[in-house]
Amino acid sequence: MFEDDDHKDGRGPGQEPRRRNDDDSGDDGSRNNKGAGFKSSRLLFLIIFVGVLIVLVASAGQQFTNRTEELSNWTEFRRRVENNEVGTLRRTGRDFYGTYSNSVPNKEKYDKFKVVGPDPFTDSDAEWLNLAAQKFNIKIEHVPPSQIPALLFSLIPWVLIVLIVYFLVFRQLRGPGGPGGVLAFGKSKHQLITKDKSKKTFKDVAGIDEAKEEVQELVGFLKNPKKFQRLGGRIPKGVLLIGPPGTGKTLLAKAIAGEADVPFFSISGSDFVEMFVGVGASRVRDLFQQAKENSPCIIFLDEIDAVGRRRGTGLGGGHDEREQTLNEILVQMDGFDSDEKIIVMAATNRPDVLDPALLRPGRFDRHVYVDLPDIRGREQILSVHSKKVKLAANADLGKLAKATPMFSGADLENLINEAALIAVTKDKEAIEQEDLEEARDKVVWGREKRSRVMDEADRWVTSYHEAGHALLGMYLPNVDKPHKVTIMPRGPSLGATHFLPEKDIYNRTRKELMGQIMVAFGGRIAEEMFVGDYSTGAKADIEMATNIARKMVCEWGMSDKLGPVKYQEDEENVFLGRELGRAPLYSAGTGELIDQEVRSLIDSSYQDAQKILEAHREDIELLAKGLMEYEVISGEELEFMLKERKLPESRKPSQAVEARPLPKHAKAAEQVRRSDGDTLGGSLPSPTPA
Repeated sequence: MFEDDDHKDGRGPGQEPRRRNDDDSGDDGSRNNKGAGFKSSRLLFLIIFVGVLIVLVASAGQQFTNRTEELSNWTEFRRRVENNEVGTLRRTGRDFYGTYSNSVPNKEKYDKFKVVGPDPFTDSDAEWLNLAAQKFNIKIEHVPPSQIPALLFSLIPWVLIVLIVYFLVFRQLRGPGGPGGVLAFGKSKHQLITKDKSKKTFKDVAGIDEAKEEVQELVGFLKNPKKFQRLGGRIPKGVLLIGPPGTGKTLLAKAIAGEADVPFFSISGSDFVEMFVGVGASRVRDLFQQAKENSPCIIFLDEIDAVGRRRGTGLGGGHDEREQTLNEILVQMDGFDSDEKIIVMAATNRPDVLDPALLRPGRFDRHVYVDLPDIRGREQILSVHSKKVKLAANADLGKLAKATPMFSGADLENLINEAALIAVTKDKEAIEQEDLEEARDKVVWGREKRSRVMDEADRWVTSYHEAGHALLGMYLPNVDKPHKVTIMPRGPSLGATHFLPEKDIYNRTRKELMGQIMVAFGGRIAEEMFVGDYSTGAKADIEMATNIARKMVCEWGMSDKLGPVKYQEDEENVFLGRELGRAPLYSAGTGELIDQEVRSLIDSSYQDAQKILEAHREDIELLAKGLMEYEVISGEELEFMLKERKLPESRKPSQAVEARPLPKHAKAAEQVRRSDGDTLGGSLPSPTPA
């Protein structure tokens, strides 16, 4: 694929596992305990709060109901007593609570009353009250005032302080290690997955048959270990899944968890790493201890490179916490106290940074490579994911699999999802083939930007640029053929020429690589031929061509002068365990010769591309005008156009476009070319290697 990147806008398997103690934090039960503990704390707090509130209300509002009249003052109370309206009386401190006699006019509304005695309550007031009680036969009950409200009011601030300290301090200390407080900080954070909890099986894994067969042996051993031990063999202690991102390493682990009738402990490598030294090693010990109690079982370490990097690396040595964690993993896997019934699986896409002691037999005995799927594997993966959606009759997954080279399983799953979203947006009842094609383009190159307003001159420059790429792809014998040519902005690019290999590519020959360099420069050459100037549209093309040429010389031994010798230094970071300073692999004179050979490869490819495009000037003009009219031309339509000099009648142009007149400097170059027969007057320079 060659994009017009430089026309960018710059936005550019049966025993049940034993239960753990309540303070364990690795399995699902511990997670439930954590949630239950938090709920019980909230419930306790709520009970205390409600209890205090009830006591306060009961103490402060005793005998005080809706049928209780609150007398305004002591004078009003004396008047009621002297009118013989008071039946009974109860004194609590200065507060008097009583009931009315039957002679009270408002008996139907109030049957009780409350009044606060005078302050101070003098001896004369007490003498009057005793005389009135004897005269009107009022029974007076003296009740000492309750101390509960005062006590509660004095305790409330301290209760609040204790609650604040608990929730702000102790709950925070409990957080990192879960229930159990700070002592649980070194507990493993793994998840315990049983067969009934995992919905993935080997039926959900497609496109990686060899890798699936290798891990299926683990399930077979755990279900029937005597079969494998009959001849004295043993199952590997460790299995390391290696492959690019999205190829299905974690999916394989999920399928094993769904198929195996043994406990499956899953944890990420980053879950071991903490800021405190020794915590990671403690979590490793806890993890393997739980595994031993539940053996036979499987431990899955996802992204093990987070903790398994080479020791003694980086500036000033490695990270002590990470190295201690790695040391503990090494000891638990193959130490004096190791358990052969524990199978350790791990996944990584960076095996180059792992410590050699971790990769040796006895620890990770088996390395399973999960590669990108081939065309048959891609079709199988698409079939698995297409079961979740509704496909139309014309949807051809085989054709889509052919058009998606280098796609991972995750990419293909995303493609099917995008196609479903596109079909829904267009109010379709099923996903059609064009939706699948559009989804592929969207996933790879971005969404079409039909709303972008482009200057006509910029569209012509883009058209000639993409025509140059496409024509070289059509006429060169050792390159991939164009699949689609477009000047429709998509993603960050204003136009692109997409090349589709006829088969999966595992090797490239020298001629094929030279052809790629020529195709890369096709856009730049076409711009000079028909626009009379260069644009920034060839930036990524130049970078790609230079990288190919330099690898041909320095890594692949494709230079006659330098021979089959490796001159390229590995691009390694000093933090990955390499020396900070190292001598170059070649002398200064060899370095100069490398630059000359790279330049020679580029110059010869550039000149050969010029000759081909000069011999097909009319085809470039035809294709550029067609791109201006139709904006998108498929590979089949391009081949038809070059034969019939037009597109099929079924295609309707997006707009009518007149032939673009050449600028003055392009006309001058054309006159020079016609006069001396040399290409562009022989003055076109080739690019300098980056």
